[in-house]
Amino acid sequence: MAAPRSWLKTPTPGQTLILTYAAAVLTGTILLRLPAAAVGAPLSFLDALFTATSAQCVTGLAVVDTGSRLSLFGQLVVLALIQLGGIGITTFSVYLFFYLRIGVGVRGRWMIQETLLHTPVGSLRELIREILLATLIIEAVGALLISFVLIPRSGFWPGLYASLFHSVSAFCNAGFSLFPDSLVGYRSHPLINLVIIVLIVSGGIGFLVIRELLSLAPWRRKTARRRLSLHSRVVLITSAVLIVGGALLIGLLESGAAFAGMTWTEGFWTALFQSVTTRTAGFNTIDLSLLRPSTLFLLTFLMFIGASPGSAGGGIKTTTLALFIAILRSRLKGNPHTNIYRRTIPDEAITKTLSLVMLALLLIAGAIFALLAIQLPGPATADTLAGYMVYSFEAVSAFATVGLSLGATSQLLPAAKVLVILLMFVGRVGLLTVAFSIARKTRQDGIRYGRENIMIG
Repeated sequence: MAAPRSWLKTPTPGQTLILTYAAAVLTGTILLRLPAAAVGAPLSFLDALFTATSAQCVTGLAVVDTGSRLSLFGQLVVLALIQLGGIGITTFSVYLFFYLRIGVGVRGRWMIQETLLHTPVGSLRELIREILLATLIIEAVGALLISFVLIPRSGFWPGLYASLFHSVSAFCNAGFSLFPDSLVGYRSHPLINLVIIVLIVSGGIGFLVIRELLSLAPWRRKTARRRLSLHSRVVLITSAVLIVGGALLIGLLESGAAFAGMTWTEGFWTALFQSVTTRTAGFNTIDLSLLRPSTLFLLTFLMFIGASPGSAGGGIKTTTLALFIAILRSRLKGNPHTNIYRRTIPDEAITKTLSLVMLALLLIAGAIFALLAIQLPGPATADTLAGYMVYSFEAVSAFATVGLSLGATSQLLPAAKVLVILLMFVGRVGLLTVAFSIARKTRQDGIRYGRENIMIG
């Protein structure tokens, strides 16, 4: 295991990311503990830590109501943490890319692949400027469009502030809302639905994909790139399949249940919105407790997948799902190589994909076990068995930095809050990043013994 002193003296890129996020969370915790940050009594240290972690890790789980319990100062602290957390992972991806080009070992390349910008860029400063500029423009346009709805309802300054808050929260895939019911009150409003959906998708596909899509614009120079990379094609196709497929399944499952009494238009927006927001955004336009268990299981799967690499979202990522399916398909056909769109995927990426999926499943399984042991220590009853779904949903939501909840967040005991805080943090900085940051250095001369086979399956 890496010594703590080495983290401070000569940290690796992954350790730098962990330390940076930890420092931001600690700073946010101190600010949220101030009496000026709360309405009424100051937040407890644990509640302030939970809120700061949720904001910095753009999760959205909340133990206190953001709109009523936090003052304007407290809300601005949360907004700043969301913004830093959302664009921080993207800009750090750029740093990792340049670090890779300077030269690192196999283990280093494996670790930083999760947030790697895989295509060459000319200038680090120019690329970071592009990221920041694109973020501010997208959020400003989103806030402007939302303000057409919120300003007439709330007044100019409150409506403008709420528009900016929700635009930043949506683009950064945070899911924090100033409204106690999230966006349930705007379930049937086409403009709010459309703008929030576009913001969530834009923040969830990653800046690299946005950059390549812009290069295809007709006003760009003829020398600009005219072909999407394999990464961008996988991200866009997988995201589209998950969004459309998720919306169709949600609509079919809830057409005679939670959607009963809704108009066709309202049901369409509700199904589409939940399919999009479940993949790490955390807003909701319907009370999730009204949904069927099968729908909740579907939402859990979508949360586990999450957004795309180098984006503001969490989860195991869309590219991991696509690669995992491609690996299974190739192996079942007897092909030792994994191919996608006439391209062969390197063995390094295959190993990372399988490791990430297995580590994520083991981590979530352990977290669910711990949550059930803490929150439901009594014998199994109808209520405690229902709690299995509630806390499983909570664990996946925290790991995937989604922020959706079935009402368990406000009922968490102190030990459970600490566990969820760790889940959110690990989910944000990356599971493999954490694993390789605390592991020993890879030995190039590792011991190798004689081979012997075992039965499988």
